[in-house]
Amino acid sequence: MNYLDYLVIVIYLIGFLGLGYVFKENKTSSDYFLGGRSISWLPLSLSTMATQLSAISFISAPAFVGLKDGGGLQWLTYEFGVPLAMAFLLIAVLPSLYKSGIVSVYEYLEKRFDASSRLLISFVFQISRSVATGVMVYTMALILQATIGLDFWISVAIIGIITMIYSFQGGMKAVIWGDVIQMTILFLGIVICLFYGLSELGGFDNFLTHVDKDRINTVDFSKWGFNNADGNDAFGFWPMVIGGFFLYASYYGTDQTQSQRLLSAKNMPTLKKLLLANGLFRFPITLVYCIMGLVLGTLLFQDTSFQVAMENVYQANIGTLEGKKADLMVPVFIIQYLPNGVIGILIVAIMSAAMSSLSSTVNSLSAVTMEDFVKRFKPNMDNKKYISTSRLLSVFWGLVCLFFAFFAGNIEGTVIEVINKISSVFYGPILAVFMLAILTKKTHALGANIGIVVGVLFNAYLWLYVPEIFWFWWNALGCIMTIVVALGVSYIIKREVKENVEVVYHSGKKEVLLLVGYFVCILIFSLMLPTLLG
Repeated sequence: MNYLDYLVIVIYLIGFLGLGYVFKENKTSSDYFLGGRSISWLPLSLSTMATQLSAISFISAPAFVGLKDGGGLQWLTYEFGVPLAMAFLLIAVLPSLYKSGIVSVYEYLEKRFDASSRLLISFVFQISRSVATGVMVYTMALILQATIGLDFWISVAIIGIITMIYSFQGGMKAVIWGDVIQMTILFLGIVICLFYGLSELGGFDNFLTHVDKDRINTVDFSKWGFNNADGNDAFGFWPMVIGGFFLYASYYGTDQTQSQRLLSAKNMPTLKKLLLANGLFRFPITLVYCIMGLVLGTLLFQDTSFQVAMENVYQANIGTLEGKKADLMVPVFIIQYLPNGVIGILIVAIMSAAMSSLSSTVNSLSAVTMEDFVKRFKPNMDNKKYISTSRLLSVFWGLVCLFFAFFAGNIEGTVIEVINKISSVFYGPILAVFMLAILTKKTHALGANIGIVVGVLFNAYLWLYVPEIFWFWWNALGCIMTIVVALGVSYIIKREVKENVEVVYHSGKKEVLLLVGYFVCILIFSLMLPTLLG
């Protein structure tokens, strides 16, 4: 790196400091947490995808595809459930949540059931999301330290302080437009790596000649995920589609970091376009960074200087990067092969991945803390006090995430996998509670609460005692168990049922057909991909 790279980084950071100032005018809770419901579908879509297209997508996913044992283009199966989940949310879940006028998505559960369901799920969200985000910042700081020599604490401080400042000032508008910029930079970084990698390989034809044929297989119908004790029965078509459907329906519909953006849509047509965009655009973006990972992995095996550079960085940082050698592939390629100036842009892309996830988390955690807890004790708070308290909460949660980043070192080696599994323990049962709240009339609060407890305990049992079942299945099995138990308890034990919430269905036949048809198209394309690359 030289002065040009550092200049690019400094300009980027100064620009984000000014972003919060531009959007500092926030007068109500809707302004601060929902952007005044005035933002169009395109920036909301880019913001949603930027949160999802995180450090995992830019660094770890390409490393899995191109380098890790058992990896390859089967990563694409992660996307199969997305269009189906978007279709379900469009017609069955999100219209009711949107029309209710809520800020915290968990508020709907209190309106339909009681406060216990709302507070329990809100609390679980706050703890799990802050830990996960802290670990993500920690990982990015390690990568920056190993590749460009930036001290770990400086990396964490820069990412955290800049993000907290613009999130503190601008609220959701600053977060969304910051995500738009970061998404653009991040995708540009992926494309740059792809084309420079192909150039170093001598072109696309040479890439096809040398690519590892075992890594271009995508869809496996023989793997059901029920015999996965040794890890060899994962990534099959059925667990990835069915489990993925429940996972993404819960993630986009009931996780505050994503649902808050959907609730920020200016009207129902905007919400519809937002869901369509997420259903249609995620797969092409994932395909691009997967091909990029395949290209860089092929280059690594062809170029001994690339191998030596990775080994040197790994050995120099083995105490902190033990077990994460593959994740060095993308950042070492950036430093080793790209020209100055472009290196700065790519380092900014790594920072963007971390800052986008952190800003989304900080704003969402502030929203649920304010709406689900603070307002419970101070319901008559005026707008000025509300905004000032919300801003302080955003700083508080930013510091909490950074705290986890600084102290994640001893547990980070397995924590990403553990967090993914923890999410899948809860995602299915949480989705089930929202489905019961919206789609059934006779389920009462006691039934819903018992159902979610049993569903979570059932998934925990699968995790601890049934390792043969691939964790993607937990999302579906936990949801089904919760629904069955909740309906059974509500039928056996008669209780009064609240009827003070409006249930809204969207007549989105055209959109549903488009999303289902798109699912068929990406499946056919994925089946053809090994032939195209072979």
